Amino acid sequence: MKRLLRHFAFEPKLLVCLKGYNRETLTADVLAGITVGIVALPLAMACAIASGVKPEAGIFTAIIAGFIISALGGSRVQIGGPTGAFIVIVYGIVVNYGLANLLICTFMAGCMLLAMGALRLGALIKFIPVPVIIGFTNGIAVLIFMSQIKDFLGLQTGPLPAEFFAQIRALGGALYTTDMYTLATASVSLLILMLWPANLNKRIPAPVAVLIIGGLAAAFFNLPVETIGSRFGGIPQTLPQFAMPDLSIEHLRHLIVPAVTIALLGAIESLLCAVVADGMIKDKHDANQELIAQGIANIVTPFFGGIPATGAIARTSTNIRNGGRTPVAGMLHAVTLLVIVLVAAPLAKHIPLACLSAILMTVALHMGDWSQFKTMTRYSKGRMGTLLSTFILTVVFDLTIAVEVGILSAALVLIRRLAQVTMVVRVKHEDAGDAPAGVSVYEARGALFFGAADTLEILSRAHIEGQKIAILDLDHVIYMDSTAASTLESVLFDLYGRGIMLLVCNAHPQPASLMRRAGLIDAMGPHSLHADRASALARARELLAAKN
Repeated sequence: MKRLLRHFAFEPKLLVCLKGYNRETLTADVLAGITVGIVALPLAMACAIASGVKPEAGIFTAIIAGFIISALGGSRVQIGGPTGAFIVIVYGIVVNYGLANLLICTFMAGCMLLAMGALRLGALIKFIPVPVIIGFTNGIAVLIFMSQIKDFLGLQTGPLPAEFFAQIRALGGALYTTDMYTLATASVSLLILMLWPANLNKRIPAPVAVLIIGGLAAAFFNLPVETIGSRFGGIPQTLPQFAMPDLSIEHLRHLIVPAVTIALLGAIESLLCAVVADGMIKDKHDANQELIAQGIANIVTPFFGGIPATGAIARTSTNIRNGGRTPVAGMLHAVTLLVIVLVAAPLAKHIPLACLSAILMTVALHMGDWSQFKTMTRYSKGRMGTLLSTFILTVVFDLTIAVEVGILSAALVLIRRLAQVTMVVRVKHEDAGDAPAGVSVYEARGALFFGAADTLEILSRAHIEGQKIAILDLDHVIYMDSTAASTLESVLFDLYGRGIMLLVCNAHPQPASLMRRAGLIDAMGPHSLHADRASALARARELLAAKN
């Protein structure tokens, strides 16, 4: 067992933090955990309702997944639970495949995340370009905001469709059903969230204040607005119950894509959240361990009726600001939620859904990095195009398509830029290191890859009268691929056909190794690869002398 654990590098941050753990740290963690637990309650319920499931599904997810992620994760302070980023995906799965298949999909995503962590793929997330991340994050924020319009206005639409344009039509067609009491409740809630004094926020967080004020108003004044009780019958005052999801083999192939989407988004959001947390506490998280914890959490929670979970930036920041410095705070946040459910669950039935919609609208507004749209003109057209295409595709179509197209777009932009800076130029005679007559020296710069391999053709095109030997200096070549090697081979045979020999110098290990494996060194003949330009020129003089 120990060998297996070492193979997977299974070392939760909790084990590190417990070394030297003292009463002072425990006190800070307890206070932070209780505070985050209180803050997490409205967010968990709001995320669940917006996802098309019962509010207790969000709370149970925050309890179970939150505890597991903190206990087994690779970050000191990250808080896990349901987040706004999953709302659109989860809602679409519930509408198209049903709740049972959502649970199966979450389980599959958990297995993928666990595999990613075990295979140490955490570092690969950093290769997703920033414009792609900003684009789909802002796109998700727009979709979350839209999903809350119904409950914010009290519209009589029935279940909203998952597709963007169908949702627009449904909302627009139901505007005449706007309920003034609901709109007033939501508007007041939004104002409280926006104007709540910062000095009070530490004692009573704004979302909690909204729940208390809204719940009391609905109960005492008998407001004619929809509440958790009227729609869902309240929240059960019990522990999460184990239940086996109804596995349907016929749906598994349809769930692969949404499961991959959940896994990808969960990995991105959790690791981005961990990076933000690292900057706030001056620490370094273990990305692979974090993915393992996220995977285990999403494997376990479906058996208790839970929904996908990941690292939550808002709750993590709240944890840090309130003194949390170890995973114990995150574990206590889960315990706090459990106590609230067991003690105060019946009170939740009075909470207006309009209050929760206002909370999620605020989350959406804070979630997006809207300043990037203001400053887009400062960046290249490639970056701008990647950001906008990812944003539009996220909103209009699907997150998976958006990320795929965004990464492809970013890759094409990168290829184009690398190709632009890659060149092969002929060195002037006076700068060539005393090259004898009949010898021309060329310098390659950049990356010789499929997008810039044709730059090597200058060796063939720039034929100089009386040229007998061409020297290719690769000192400034950072990389060479098989396409470039194939192009160089064609150039080599073209030169040989015209009686011109080719020598190569200053090749770094990667290009040199590739040329050997491709048979280029053998094709050029003995003593054709040289450590520096001087030795290549010396060899050229020998060859010229032998010809004469």
